[in-house]
Amino acid sequence: MSVPVFVIVNAGSGSVLGDETANSLRERFIAFGIKAEVRVAGSGKEIVQLAREAAEGEADLIVAGGGDGTISTIALEASSAGKTLGILPLGTLNNFSKDLGIPQNVNAAVRVIAEGEVRQIDLAEVNGRIFVNNSSIGLYPKMVVRREQQQQKLGRGKWAAAFWASLRLLRISPFLKVDIELEGKVFERKTPFVFVGNNEYEMDMYNIGRRPTLEEGKLSLYFLHREGRWGLVMLLWKTITGGLKQWKDFEAVATEHVTIRAKGKRIRVALDGETTLVEPPLEYRIRPKALKVIVPRDEP
Repeated sequence: MSVPVFVIVNAGSGSVLGDETANSLRERFIAFGIKAEVRVAGSGKEIVQLAREAAEGEADLIVAGGGDGTISTIALEASSAGKTLGILPLGTLNNFSKDLGIPQNVNAAVRVIAEGEVRQIDLAEVNGRIFVNNSSIGLYPKMVVRREQQQQKLGRGKWAAAFWASLRLLRISPFLKVDIELEGKVFERKTPFVFVGNNEYEMDMYNIGRRPTLEEGKLSLYFLHREGRWGLVMLLWKTITGGLKQWKDFEAVATEHVTIRAKGKRIRVALDGETTLVEPPLEYRIRPKALKVIVPRDEP
């Protein structure tokens, strides 16, 4: 690959690279004939700075090494500059790379960057802030905040902290009132969450959370049909046991634009696993074919 390559690695992502240095990662690229400039970011602010530097520089290809939050941040700058994104899945879940069929092994992911093909996929946004996977309001962003508090104050691991944070939220007040405006019609709902995906998510026992495509140009909107804490408990149980039926348990809509209103000057919103405060109303839109990304070549 003769084009300049700028690689940004989040030092705090997962444990895939372990104690490897930027030099050893450069050697991985050189083994596939790629001369890459590798930069390691120690904070979220530094990731943003490096992504903007890469977008303004000569590199035609920007490689994001980290989890979905890191990739989302770098994807914004790559998309704005019209550049191509490569992905090194170095996070904990790596949902975006899995949906694109990118292997989770570092060497194999580098091979995809060297030998794969460029595809144009959709991005989604809320009030101008993009996300590559999904966004939500309600239970999940509240759980993330409480989980981080438990990790910092009590020293609990990520999954243990998430479990106790979820239990506490179920005991307090897991529901919110929202007005959802779709195609000129307004629907009032009381629900524990509203989930907005970049394209449609599958809902069955073996593929919960997977997306068959990121190129349909649609948002997928989900919120719980059942009311009350018992309905929420049943939802969690059916998700675990594989008995989830989208048409019975959820209201689900595919759309290009949706407006969500809720009380409060600012609403806590989750974007690809990270949370932020956003002023309502929340305007969700799809950005069709907004990002060029390298994916594995289709086998003949």
